[in-house]
Amino acid sequence: MNAKRLIMSAMIVCSMVAFSAGCAKKTTDAMPASATKVEISDKDTDWQNKPAPARSLSEDEMRAAQRAEAQQAVGNMIFFAFDSFELTPESRTVLNAKADALKKYSLFNIIVEGHCDERGTSEYNLALGERRAKAAQQFLNQLGINDSRITIVSYGKERPLEQGHGEAAWSKNRRDEFKIQN
Repeated sequence: MNAKRLIMSAMIVCSMVAFSAGCAKKTTDAMPASATKVEISDKDTDWQNKPAPARSLSEDEMRAAQRAEAQQAVGNMIFFAFDSFELTPESRTVLNAKADALKKYSLFNIIVEGHCDERGTSEYNLALGERRAKAAQQFLNQLGINDSRITIVSYGKERPLEQGHGEAAWSKNRRDEFKIQN
């Protein structure tokens, strides 16, 4: 029995005891030894105040909420070694989670953006960024995500995540980013 029903039952019992005590010829202000005193606060009657009906979300609002949730689920980046497009074990773990999210949010497609650090020519880095994005796409394909749901793009070294000229910055710039497609 939940707490509110228990309190209501106790109130009814106390009322009955008080009523029967009032009807008896013996008058006394003391409660019988078998009675239990119950104090009620405003919290105990909150169940009587019904909440206002929740406003239902429009289809556009629901889609926007799902989009935000899906973006959060697929938003993690994966990183690569210098001059490589080979997926690391950590990258494979992240991609497994992305595949699960994409299966859950089947209405959404993604863009895989391949990025590189500043070393090398623009042409070389555009090609390497594309190979990195394709590596993620192929792995997602193996996990059951159809090619038609994945668009790849390479930005090469044009959009660094971290400004700088050392390994600390370069390692953050060798990455794939994942975004929900409009």
